[in-house]
Amino acid sequence: MRTRPFKIFFLIGFLLVIHARHTASAQDKTGSEQTQPDSLTVPDQHLKDESMAIEGMKFLMRDEPAKALPIFEKLIEKTPNNAAGYYMLARTLLKLDRTDDAVVASRKAYDLDKNNIYYTQQLGELLAKKRKYAEAAQIYQALVAKSPDNIQYGIELAAIYVFNDQYDKAIVTYDNLEKSIGVTEEITHQKQQLYLRQNKLDKALAEAKKLITAEPGEVSYRIELAEMLIANDRTNEAIIPLEEALKINPDEAQAHVLLADIYRKNGDIEKCNRELKLVFANPNLEAEPKIRVLSGYVKMLKTEAEFQDAVVLAKQLADTHPKDSKASIIYADQLMRIGKKAEARDLYAKAARLDGSTFEVWGALLQLDGELNQVDSMLVHSELALEVFPNQGLLWYSNGTAHLMKKDYNKAISSLEESLKLITDKPDMIPYIHAQLGDAFNGLGNHEKSDAAYELALKENPDNDHVLNNYSYFLSLRKEKMDRALKMSEKLVQMHADNPTYLDTHAWVLYILKDYKKAKTYLEKAISTESTQVSGTIIEHYGDVLFKLGERDNAVTQWKKAKKMGETTELLDKKIATGALHEQ
Repeated sequence: MRTRPFKIFFLIGFLLVIHARHTASAQDKTGSEQTQPDSLTVPDQHLKDESMAIEGMKFLMRDEPAKALPIFEKLIEKTPNNAAGYYMLARTLLKLDRTDDAVVASRKAYDLDKNNIYYTQQLGELLAKKRKYAEAAQIYQALVAKSPDNIQYGIELAAIYVFNDQYDKAIVTYDNLEKSIGVTEEITHQKQQLYLRQNKLDKALAEAKKLITAEPGEVSYRIELAEMLIANDRTNEAIIPLEEALKINPDEAQAHVLLADIYRKNGDIEKCNRELKLVFANPNLEAEPKIRVLSGYVKMLKTEAEFQDAVVLAKQLADTHPKDSKASIIYADQLMRIGKKAEARDLYAKAARLDGSTFEVWGALLQLDGELNQVDSMLVHSELALEVFPNQGLLWYSNGTAHLMKKDYNKAISSLEESLKLITDKPDMIPYIHAQLGDAFNGLGNHEKSDAAYELALKENPDNDHVLNNYSYFLSLRKEKMDRALKMSEKLVQMHADNPTYLDTHAWVLYILKDYKKAKTYLEKAISTESTQVSGTIIEHYGDVLFKLGERDNAVTQWKKAKKMGETTELLDKKIATGALHEQ
């Protein structure tokens, strides 16, 4: 490749020399030779001109057009009929981005020697560059007339017609080329595009069929015809060329993909599923078209059996393309639809490892970490996600929540406060952040800030059951603002009459207020729910209330039951040992 510029310059140098000698011969024959100002003989002057031309070309070869320019200007000043000199001047000016001046110089070279193909080509290219398409077309028409076998000239002429929106002339030019060289893929595709721009679909389709006729064993031409039909809403007509393509090559994956898409649009789930199974089993087809078809396919599904088929296909996709993050994502999505959250979480985690640039994947992963109570994973995943998306408030919220659950309250507060700064685009999340901050500050024993955060959360959402529960319970433990605690816990059980945890909270507020009978009623209601939320804490509280009501033996029985269940206070063993109530 490095020798090509040298060959071009060598040729131009040869032209310059020949032109200079031709000029000298003409002068000799007319007897018009004159003594040069420097007293050199005519042959000596010609040698000097040649030397100048060679010097100018050296600078061009070194990509120093600014140094070449004055040399060529001086050369054409001394030999104004030197076409080659103007040609080289035009090249130099073009390198200096002086296109208008280059056109003038090139036109001069052409006018001096219209039979020179290089000068003609240069002028045609420059005119096209300046978007003077009508003039450029005339130049290339002349080139085509001189060299009808030169395919490139015909292609350039057709391109100029296209640039000038003369599509019919471009098509005629391509037709003439086909007469010379036969049907070719490149020219046929160009004609197809021109017919489509003119909304002449039938002619574009005819060109596609022409390729099939020329090479009947080429599967890709039938695929192209089908794609053109599909793109122009003649979908059912595309089935025939696709089936023909599969007769030639049954493993042609793209044909299966397109057929699956057609059957999907027609609502034929069975045929669509059949084609998809063939597609997904093909490891040579890229994941992207499979994902596109499967994504459309799952939107049609209605029955449980159909959803199970989609899971099988998605698994096959993920297994075939283990390094494609989107394949893992779509498989995870299908598992979520059938409730397999743990498996889905692992796949979202894999997708995030393969490509961490999709925020939604991190969001789905962290949500499942939370739902599955995978606190350590939530902490790790949120930190990894924040490396990619440090300005996403939801990620800081997940990170803060994980730290809170790990009882690392200072880090929890730091992350939650950062979340509060960044999550302004999701105002519905703000009450939840304040609620978590309330828990974190309470964990540090900073009751003033904890209460303030809870109050902000309730101001934004008065029905926040998490806040109503924790705030009222923590106040009862501190035996402060008991009127406020009672109102919140009453509201809580009105909203959630069958929730054992909330019933226990209200009962404990009543216990602190020494309303033991009412507390007993709510605790017995909590226990009677037979919910998995009935914890050892609730049973222990029930024993405490019974003791206050004078039912000492029954109280000890409940305390022993609580010990077996776990989640109790540190004083429980002492209560059982002494048969008496001990309070902090």
